Amino acid sequence: MKYSIYTRTGDKGNTRIGGGKALPKNAERIEAFGALDGLNSWFGLVGTKNDCGEDIQEDMALIQQFLFDCSSDLSIPKGHREYKIAQDHIDWLEKKIDGYSEEPEETQYFIIPGGTELASWFHILRTTTRDAERRIVTFMEQEPEEVNPFVLKFINRLSDYLFVVARVANARKGVPDVPYERSEKVFRISGEAGNSKKKTESRRPPRIGFLSGEGHFCRRRKSQKRIRNPADRCRVPYAFHSF
Repeated sequence: MKYSIYTRTGDKGNTRIGGGKALPKNAERIEAFGALDGLNSWFGLVGTKNDCGEDIQEDMALIQQFLFDCSSDLSIPKGHREYKIAQDHIDWLEKKIDGYSEEPEETQYFIIPGGTELASWFHILRTTTRDAERRIVTFMEQEPEEVNPFVLKFINRLSDYLFVVARVANARKGVPDVPYERSEKVFRISGEAGNSKKKTESRRPPRIGFLSGEGHFCRRRKSQKRIRNPADRCRVPYAFHSF
């Protein structure tokens, strides 16, 4: 029996969700699970580029299934059926994060996206996940009772997973991550005591670099002459401090 992919029911800008309710295609609910559809498509593309292990490939295939579950949960009114995403899905992601975190060198600073091509793709997935998360939050603010809370938790944790596997993709190829040079300490090293130190003690030591003239706080070294022309600053080494 031949089937048709088109229905013509959305030609006037409306679509139907679970239970048959019609909504405009730009409704916050539609925007939310539509963003997950886009994210899932990016996962499909990045999966074709993975060259750093079957373990991550298997993860990505499973995550694509979970993303469809998330979309499904967002597309139905509360009480229409049981939700598919639950705490077990978050636990699975956290276990994966903890395992992969053992591979790259520990860092306390933000990482500049890049390195290998695959790591860069994972960072694109991470930021696209954050975009979808914001869509879900917007929908949740509008209709808080209509969102499975585990969906938001899963998407939030997914971006953490993608940050870690981006670092793994670099580590497995022997490519070092590039830290953000003016970053505060944002990650705790395993076994490190709580944040009892003063904020000033958590700053990175001064680095010698080049000031771009964009207003970063800097200190001129005693051996240097005072710069009279601001345009010359980009060519003079300074010791700059991060905040």
